Amino acid sequence: MKRTILIAAPMAALILLSCTKPASKTKEITYTPQPSFNPPTYVCYKTPTPIKVDGKLSAQEWDAVPWTTDFVDIEGDKQPKPLFLTRAKMAYDDNGMYFAVLMEEPHVWANITEHDAVIFNDNDFEIFLNPSNDTHNYLEYEVNALGTEWDLYLTKPYRDNPQVLNNWELAGMKSAVYVDGTLNNPNDTDKSWSAEIFIPWSTIYQVMRGKEKPEAGEQIRVNFSRVEWTTDVQNGKYVKVPIKGEDKIREYNWVWAPTGVINIHLPEYWGYVQLSDKVAGTGETPFVKDPAEETKWLLRNLYYRQNEYAATFGNYASSIADLKPEELCSPKQAKQLTLHTTPSMYEISAPAPDGTVWHIRQDGLVWK
Repeated sequence: MKRTILIAAPMAALILLSCTKPASKTKEITYTPQPSFNPPTYVCYKTPTPIKVDGKLSAQEWDAVPWTTDFVDIEGDKQPKPLFLTRAKMAYDDNGMYFAVLMEEPHVWANITEHDAVIFNDNDFEIFLNPSNDTHNYLEYEVNALGTEWDLYLTKPYRDNPQVLNNWELAGMKSAVYVDGTLNNPNDTDKSWSAEIFIPWSTIYQVMRGKEKPEAGEQIRVNFSRVEWTTDVQNGKYVKVPIKGEDKIREYNWVWAPTGVINIHLPEYWGYVQLSDKVAGTGETPFVKDPAEETKWLLRNLYYRQNEYAATFGNYASSIADLKPEELCSPKQAKQLTLHTTPSMYEISAPAPDGTVWHIRQDGLVWK
């Protein structure tokens, strides 16, 4: 299960710091290579017409809005392509952001009817939003084919020991699902199910103090996930069974932005969504890559290495050289890195190409 593997590496490191004697520094570390960093990008345009949230991707509302790239397995190229096509769309207006998804599905089923239950125990669609692009304070939304929802707020990823508010409500949200077929009927073949979700800017940016909505050109981090269980029909009902060739029952995780491992809660790998000032269908806005993101990725890799160092020696590295930055960047960049530590905390800093200095600390927060 994607949420049962969430061992908090920084928390494990802090436990080690408090109860483990430092190991001999003669022990050599070979740092774990990280999955490749190439998040998908998307330009989000203004809505061409008012959108009625009814679950149907009507032509007038959505045809001018581009699709995302097709969803892939969460582990990326290590796994085969998904069995069924999944794509999403995004648009916005002055009030908030709209999301639409279309999921091919020959057998649409759902059982969960309780709000804020663990929806991914059914087939579901999920949205993850990190408007601050700092991996902290992000929103999660899940819905099944019955329209049952789970919305929650996380102060940071599970690896960093967050506060998880399951009673968080996406105020002002509107959502609907549509089944092109018959729900919970194993005697026929369905085509798909789709969903539309609207979330107000005031709710999305409630996690950023002093911010009400984005401006054109701004980028936020977004990911989508589709959970798909393998089933057989037994006694007229859908019953979960193992994936072909496997022994244990588990779900597929098909996502827009793969994380390289079965864990969606790695916001640094989520996609980049850039807001355009154009109405969908009236012209194209190019996606502009922010050079600072490469600096932030370097800091993120040093964060990973600090966790490995602490797990090995029982304390964070106090010298940047111990993290072997020359394996991650040029000698010039390595010389510009600074590291400050206390017995249980650290801060690493690096200048971006424009001279802005970025920082990362032991709980993974990145800021300038």
